[in-house]
Amino acid sequence: MNTITSTNFNFPGQKAVYKGKVRDVYTLEDDRLVMIVTDRLSAFDVVMPRGIPYKGQILNQLATKMMEATADLVPNWLQATPDPNVAVGQKCEPFKVEMVIRGYLTGHAAREYASGKRSLCGVHMPEGMKENEAFAAPIITPTTKAESGEHDMDISREEILEKGIVSEEDYTTLELYTRQLFLRGTQLAKENGLILVDTKYEFGKTADGEIVLIDEIHTPDSSRYFYAEGYQDRLEKGEPQKQLSKEFVRQWLIQNGFQGKEGQQIPEMSDKYINSVSERYIELYEQITGEKFIKAEISNIEERIEKNVLEYLR
Repeated sequence: MNTITSTNFNFPGQKAVYKGKVRDVYTLEDDRLVMIVTDRLSAFDVVMPRGIPYKGQILNQLATKMMEATADLVPNWLQATPDPNVAVGQKCEPFKVEMVIRGYLTGHAAREYASGKRSLCGVHMPEGMKENEAFAAPIITPTTKAESGEHDMDISREEILEKGIVSEEDYTTLELYTRQLFLRGTQLAKENGLILVDTKYEFGKTADGEIVLIDEIHTPDSSRYFYAEGYQDRLEKGEPQKQLSKEFVRQWLIQNGFQGKEGQQIPEMSDKYINSVSERYIELYEQITGEKFIKAEISNIEERIEKNVLEYLR
């Protein structure tokens, strides 16, 4: 199936291109950004060799919906979505931290807890917790925003302020926005039978000093969801939760001997497996939005994107 895994556009007034793990960002002369969300799949900070059909469209459309659903709480960078895989918005100076917020002891937090640690990013985790159990209140566990090819690293609030990565005034705003967004995301998930387990938010500052939400929000790449139905029963029985997130990809990679460590080979992903991942992403989109996913035309994705962006820029 057709996927878009690399881009090489030349838009009018283009002055720079940045290629991230999943997104390619084109900066225009008027300081607008054209963000192309590709079908690349990354796990353990490594980009997989094959793309996932419709993944870019799903992430872009879901992020757009969530930006619109939270714009009354927190200002964001988004101005338009001229194509299913494209978002256009104002250029910001990104903060060099990602604001991770966790409502439950799952994933990285659970792995750290199982290893005996009771502190994550300077935040205490109480004794006697079960995997997938809710924290008394959500905890914020920031990470550094890694340069290309490097791993994001856990960091505490104290270290962020001590190293001058973010000023105390700005960091207080980032924490406030993170908690407000997580609360809204939790409400939106609940309406569709889901639990928002954990997620991350990224913020930037505009030229006039306003802090705004950037990048993606509440997508399966940045968030983890459990199905609410049966959650308590599974927790009490010590069974794995039924979840919608990219964690199923990470688990498959772990089972096949890959965790992004040096010398490890990425296992081969068959067509059947690739399509199963695509179906899981579509399932999440439909579950969290309560709407049917409409597949965009993908016979020539690059041509479609270029045409739509050029029309918008005119």
